[in-house]
Formats: sequence, C-alpha cells, structure tokens
Amino acid sequence: MEFDSRTILFAFSLTLFAGLSTGIGSAIALMAKRTNIKFLTISLGFSAGVMIYVSFVEILQKARVVLIADRGEVAGNWMAVAAFFGGILLIALIDKFIPNVENPHEIKRVEDMDDEQKKKRKLNRVGMFTALAIAIHNFPEGLATFTAALTDPALGVAIAVAIAIHNIPEGIAVSVPIYFATGNRKKAFWLSFSSGLAEPVGALVGFLILMPFLNPMVFGLLFALVAGIMVFISLDELLPAAEEYGEHHLSIYGLVAGMAVMAISLLLFI
Repeated sequence: MEFDSRTILFAFSLTLFAGLSTGIGSAIALMAKRTNIKFLTISLGFSAGVMIYVSFVEILQKARVVLIADRGEVAGNWMAVAAFFGGILLIALIDKFIPNVENPHEIKRVEDMDDEQKKKRKLNRVGMFTALAIAIHNFPEGLATFTAALTDPALGVAIAVAIAIHNIPEGIAVSVPIYFATGNRKKAFWLSFSSGLAEPVGALVGFLILMPFLNPMVFGLLFALVAGIMVFISLDELLPAAEEYGEHHLSIYGLVAGMAVMAISLLLFI
C-alpha cells in the first residue's frame, strides 16, 4: 500500500499534536489554583465515548472488511477478532508491568499538591517514573493515531483529539510531583511536555518498521489491534479516572456526548 508524502506528514503531525497535549495538563497543574473537576470529568468521558464508538463502529469494521476481502469470510473474521483481543492483551500487559505508584492514570489534583509533598519523600523519582510510564503508554497510542490518519484523515483527526484530551491528566501526573520535589516550574513543565514525545516516536517506529510490509492483511490486523488498544484504554483508564474525580453522571454524559459527536461526524463523511 502506497501513501504520498503529504499524507504521511499529516498523519505524523496529528500524532505529534496528540502526544504533546501532556503540556496542557502540566500548564493546568502549574497555573491553576484548583482543578476544574467538572471539566476534567466531562472531557475524560467524552474522550472515552469517542474512542469506544469509533473503535467498534469504524475501526474494527474496516479491519473486518479488509481481512475478509483478503482472506475470506471465515478466516477474515477470526483474524479481526484475534487481533482486536490481541490489542487488549498488549496494552493490559503494559499496564501490568508498570507499578501503581508510577501509573500515569493515577489521579492527581492541583489542590492535592501539599498532601503529595507531605506523603512522598522521593517525589522527583516518582515524577520521573511517571514520565517513563506515560512514554510506554503513549507508544501504542501514537501508532494508533498514525495508522488511522494514513488511511482516513477525518478518522485520524477524531482519534488525535480524543487522545489529546486523555493526555491532559497525564501531564498533571508528571508535573505535580516534579514541581514539589524541585520547586522548578520550568523543569516540571518541560518534563511533562516532552513525555508526550513517545507518541510521535511510536508513529515513527511504526512507519519505519511496518510500512515496507503494509499489505492489506497487515493493515487489517493493525487496525483491529488499534481498536482493541483504544477500547481497553477507555474502559480501564479514562472512565475510572473520570469516576475518581467524583462526578459519576458527568462522566457518563461526557461519554454519550463523545459517542454522539463521533457518530455525527462519521455520518457527515459518508
């Protein structure tokens, strides 16, 4: 499968935008006096709604169509399902091997900074490990955004926006402990900002390694894998994070709104 340089550059730019949105979370943590809980809850729910809807309705279905056309109905369906759950297994294993204290989806609020300072002696180390954990999580997310944008720019934009929203609390998770360990706002911001670089790195690695082998079968498997990754991220990270902020109904309203916006946007491109 051949892609022109403009399409590749566009896909890579979307991935860069999504990854560096960790800087927005860092700015919120370092500039705001209190966390806007309602905004974060709705945003996380919205992001999850976009990801879940687009994964089941668009990405997984595209994978099935491609694989069925290439391998036949029975084999194509089995391969799509296997790759979907393979994506879930991949991201689940990544989560399993990151200790909870360094997990980037552990909630941190601006007003909890003083508590963090009292409770943790090695905040600088926690912040550094959190940045590393985010880098590990963002790698497959970068591949997901890049792959989607290559074949469907509108779909790529939707996924990039959803991932960018979900990267905001990750930026907070890095900058909170780093700032209180060092007292250096610039260091906290730049470490948080740069941790999102793993997303375009994931896209770059995917481009260099997979592009020479990107035939219809590989593309279909990759799309199904991406769908599994995004569903797991939504159910295991985004919705529980929204719940932890204490606004259950707002997270569900955000979820439904995300699904509706994604559904309408897909209909507009028919």
